[in-house]
Amino acid sequence: MTAWQLAEQETMTSIHDVAALAHVSIKTVSRVVNKSPNVSAELRVRVQQAIDQLGYRPNQSARRLAGGRSFMIAFLYNNPAPGYVSRIQMGAAWRCRDLGYHLVVEPISAAADERFDVLDRLVAALRPDGVLLVPPLSDDAELLARLEAMRLPCARIAGSASGGGFNIHTPERAAGRMVADHMVALGHRRFGVITPPTGHRAAARRVDGFREGLAVAGLSPDAVAFHRGRFDYASGVEAGEALLTRGERPTAVFATNDEMALGVLAVAHRVGLRIPEDLSVTGFDDTTASHTSWPPLTTVRQPLEDMGRAVIDALADGLVDVPEFIFTLMERGSTGPAPD
Repeated sequence: MTAWQLAEQETMTSIHDVAALAHVSIKTVSRVVNKSPNVSAELRVRVQQAIDQLGYRPNQSARRLAGGRSFMIAFLYNNPAPGYVSRIQMGAAWRCRDLGYHLVVEPISAAADERFDVLDRLVAALRPDGVLLVPPLSDDAELLARLEAMRLPCARIAGSASGGGFNIHTPERAAGRMVADHMVALGHRRFGVITPPTGHRAAARRVDGFREGLAVAGLSPDAVAFHRGRFDYASGVEAGEALLTRGERPTAVFATNDEMALGVLAVAHRVGLRIPEDLSVTGFDDTTASHTSWPPLTTVRQPLEDMGRAVIDALADGLVDVPEFIFTLMERGSTGPAPD
């Protein structure tokens, strides 16, 4: 059969053809296509095989009319770390594809009027079935209240504010403690910490955990120099210059995301510090760039793609049980024993 004939067959295939081949009603086919729960596994397999054999593609407009849904989920973000956002987006997009949904991605400003304007226009144009939020928007009380008033289901990653629908709690404090324990075990006693931007409550708990680890090790708070970052590479460079070129420098730096850690590495190379012989650097997130830096970056791995998939499941299927996600310290070449 030619490609043209295959295309013609796919165009002409209807829900009635699928029902006839699978020996079921068109209502059953519709339930399978729309991922309805009340279909047996045997029927679901049979209908899906007929769909695959015939190359059937459901009419999205008909699906929307029949189910009162748009089959669209909006991912709103205001996070300057592209590695973090892209990994969550990737997991969410793939899961949407599995479930017959489309992911609409919208960067959104922190300014109240602008972010509400974006939201209002998005809802008016597409009426998404739900909204996915990541920090800092996952703790934006005004935005959460606006979504609730609009009766838009919401799923959040790393939210700490109460309410706001489904939320994936992340072990930020425990991960920060893990980083401190790692550095202390390597013999470090002078530290630099690049803290997150104001409003990133989840990432602030990483700093709390780091402080806790140093306190348990009996180290004075004076052993730490703090520098606020913006979660981007440029602020990592700024922090690196402040920490590494003025006064008594630390022997280990903990940046609360990978983008800022990479900025510190760049400064260290520029001023002639050896990594990790003279300076150890640790990031957070395990983004793709952490693997390609030199040396590769020690960092905390978040299962970002899995988290993206989980929030889509929550919005599409009403998932109630929140999966437990484990953060892991990935020890690579950017950390080593403290210099003598």
